[in-house]
Amino acid sequence: MAWEITHDAELFHAAAGDYLAADPLRSTVLISVADRARREGPFAFGGELPARFGWWRAEAGGPVLGAYVHTPPNRPNLGPMPTVAARALALKWRSSGIEIDGVAGGTDAARSLALEWTARQGRWSVFRKQRLYRLDELLLPPMDDEAEPRLATVRDVLLVARWFAEFAVDIGEERRDFTTAVGRRVRAGQLALWQVAGEPVAMAGFTAVVLGQGRVSPVYTPPELRGRGYAAGATAAASAALMTAGAKEVLLFTDLANPTSNALYQRLGYRPVDDWVTLDFRP
Repeated sequence: MAWEITHDAELFHAAAGDYLAADPLRSTVLISVADRARREGPFAFGGELPARFGWWRAEAGGPVLGAYVHTPPNRPNLGPMPTVAARALALKWRSSGIEIDGVAGGTDAARSLALEWTARQGRWSVFRKQRLYRLDELLLPPMDDEAEPRLATVRDVLLVARWFAEFAVDIGEERRDFTTAVGRRVRAGQLALWQVAGEPVAMAGFTAVVLGQGRVSPVYTPPELRGRGYAAGATAAASAALMTAGAKEVLLFTDLANPTSNALYQRLGYRPVDDWVTLDFRP
């Protein structure tokens, strides 16, 4: 039983492609990260360190039964895996000198890894609980006569970069400069805006469609404009764009601490798939 770790997204795809295709919903983050790294390289995610990929087999030559991706400074994201693989990954990181400050993934795998990682010293705590949803049937929200969707353009980059930074603060992450990341999304046509009387009032980003699935993220409305259905419009626009691009599965994550957004997405036709957890590790 062994983990293999690399910075090479092509090697990861060759080893774990069948594993990812077997459960594209629960592997959605791994799929989108690996796809982008294959197209743009391991430094595509804005960190000082390259992206890292890993896969686990129960026996030499056997099928891949677990995998993860890590795009520093973000936490590693775990794909579906047995608890024995999660514990073995913590040991692999420690023996390889790989330092991490948290992990995200399915609840059982993330907690198993955390228990192993902190067994000698330190502690772990729950940073965020999320739920993965998939779109069943898109139910369009009521629309104001002056409201309409559109894709973001280069003229919107500074505004949307500010919204990305505000969204990061809202979910407890560090505020940083998202101008480059937003520019990339705009060029790729992966940012939907909801506008009223020609003025943007909400946004919803979305990933490329890979292995038949795509994900809406992030969704944000400035605080002073909330409660008016703008996020619903932006989310519906991003969801429709993914379906037009060929997605057979349209996904999104919600923060379980936010009952408003969970209810909103269900009104749009999203249905729960699985629960996710993000954990923090401390020395």
